[in-house]
Amino acid sequence: MRSVRFALAGVLGASLLTTVSLTTAVTAQAASTSSALAKCKTTIAAQEHTKGKLTVATDNPVYTPWFVNNTPSNAKGYEAAVAYAIAAQLGVSNKNVAWVKEPFDSSYTPGPKAFDFDINEISYTAARAKAVTFSTSYYNVQQSIVALKTDAIVKKHTPQELKSYQYGDQIGTTGLAYINDNIKPAKPARVYSTLDQAVLALKLGQIDAIVIDTPTGQFMASSQIVVKKKLLATQVGQFPSVGEHYGLLFSKGNSLASCVNVALAAMKANGSLATLQQKWLGIYTSVPLIKP
Repeated sequence: MRSVRFALAGVLGASLLTTVSLTTAVTAQAASTSSALAKCKTTIAAQEHTKGKLTVATDNPVYTPWFVNNTPSNAKGYEAAVAYAIAAQLGVSNKNVAWVKEPFDSSYTPGPKAFDFDINEISYTAARAKAVTFSTSYYNVQQSIVALKTDAIVKKHTPQELKSYQYGDQIGTTGLAYINDNIKPAKPARVYSTLDQAVLALKLGQIDAIVIDTPTGQFMASSQIVVKKKLLATQVGQFPSVGEHYGLLFSKGNSLASCVNVALAAMKANGSLATLQQKWLGIYTSVPLIKP
């Protein structure tokens, strides 16, 4: 019995030591992040593209739930809210956040940028990272299918059936890459310069489906693809994650990226990033999963 007591005491002691070690590590990490943020607040003015302003880029138009009413400066929508939250972490007031327009497919081209960072559902890829610098993830992505309610794909979407449809998507998107790399349709996907053009092609029946991140797909199906207030589209389902994530985009080697990563780490640690995701993106977990 004594040996059992000693054994139990040993287990409890080891468990207590593990808990103490984890608590100490978390505390040390929090202190390190706090110290790094304090330093970033003193250096950000020298890192900004325009002194005194944090210049943030995105596309035009932009859509719910990432932005609301195509107005990034209202701080509504997930990406707008994230941008302002990062600014606050770095000691930048809302009035000193300036928004500029940058087309999606030119954001990740090589060369200097007229902004500090771009936030526009830009997925990290190794190819893009050769030309620009990305932050750590601010959102982990799943792709989904949007189609007209009358299209056969709504009910017939086994992996083999998915190969038979005509897809379309915006140039350079990970939705287009997902079509080519995972669905591998028999007919080449049609490629459009803008997402608006792909949506119009869907409305006109020129393509069967668009593949796009789940939140944007939900907005398309529930609000965007309408005729005389009648909803024409539906979100067929979403695919399992393939590790895709969105990162803030910087010019190659921009030192501000490290401070933004510290701000994101602080937001992840204090739960504020998760709170913003639940507020703006929480409804998308109910979209059914389908296999490519």
